[in-house]
Amino acid sequence: MKQLVFFILCILLFSVAIQAQLTDTTGKKVDTSKNRLSIDSVVAINKAPSLPYHYKNKILNSDETPVSFAIDIKKTNDKDSLFYLVALLVLCLAILKYFNSRYFNNLFRVFFNTSLRQSQLTDQLIQAKLTSLLFNIFFILSCGFYVYLLLANIGYADEDHNWILLLSAIVLTGVVYLIKFCTLKFTGWVTGLSAITDTYLFIIFLINKIIGIFLVPVIIVFAFSSKEIIHISLIISGLCIVLLLFLRFFRSYGLLQHQLRISRFHFFLYLVGIEILPLLLIYKGVMVYLSKNL
Repeated sequence: MKQLVFFILCILLFSVAIQAQLTDTTGKKVDTSKNRLSIDSVVAINKAPSLPYHYKNKILNSDETPVSFAIDIKKTNDKDSLFYLVALLVLCLAILKYFNSRYFNNLFRVFFNTSLRQSQLTDQLIQAKLTSLLFNIFFILSCGFYVYLLLANIGYADEDHNWILLLSAIVLTGVVYLIKFCTLKFTGWVTGLSAITDTYLFIIFLINKIIGIFLVPVIIVFAFSSKEIIHISLIISGLCIVLLLFLRFFRSYGLLQHQLRISRFHFFLYLVGIEILPLLLIYKGVMVYLSKNL
C-alpha cells in the first residue's frame, strides 16, 4: 500500500517538474535587429524646386507677363500665272525684235531725230505696215498690262476678277486708240488733209511704240517687287510717260505749224478736247465702275 502511494506521488511530482520547464513560445517576439543596424548619419537636404531651362535664358523675357498675339491665317500669294504672262510679254517683244531687227533699230533712230523730216528711215517705217501693226498691238498689250498692275497695286483688283480686269484694260486701251485712229483718218478724208493726218498718226504711234517697249521693265518691277519699290517705279514711269506725251505734242505742233499755220492756242484746244478730256472721262468712268463692282 505504501509503495502504491509513493508511486503515485512520484508521478505527480514528475509531471509538475515538466510543466515548470516548458516556456510560452506563443508570446510576442522582440525585434533584435535594431541593435545590429548602424544609424544613418546622412542628413536629408530639402532641395528647392528647379526652374525650367527657358527661365535661365537671358534673351527670353520670362519674368514678365505673357503676351497673347493674334494669329492670322496666312494668305497665299500665288504669282505663277502672273509670271507666265510677263514671260509671254517679254517673249513677244523678243520675237518682234528678232524678226524685225532693222525696223526696231530704225524706230529708235527716228525717235531720237528731233526734226522728224521725211527721211529715208521715216519712209521705211511708214511702208512697213504689218510690222507697224504688230508693234502697235504690242503697245496695247503692254499698256493694258501696266494699267492692270497699277490698279492691282492700288487695291482695285480682286482675286476673282483678275482676268476680267486685265482683259478689260487691254481691250479699253485698244478701243481708245482705234477710235482715235478712225477719227483722224475720217477728219483727214473729209478735209482733204490726209497727208497731214497720216504724218500726225505716224508721230502718235511712233511715241506709242517707244512707250510700249519702255513699259516692259516697268511691268516686271510692278509684278514682283515690294510696295516701296513699286511706289518709286510708279513715280518714275509716270514722269517718263508724261514726258513722252509732251514730246509727242511738241513734235506734232512743230510739223503742223508749218503745214496748217495753226496757232498754239488752237492746238492747245485740240489737245484738251481730243487728247486729254476723253482720257479723263474714261478714267473717271473706270474708277466709278471699279468702286461699285469690286
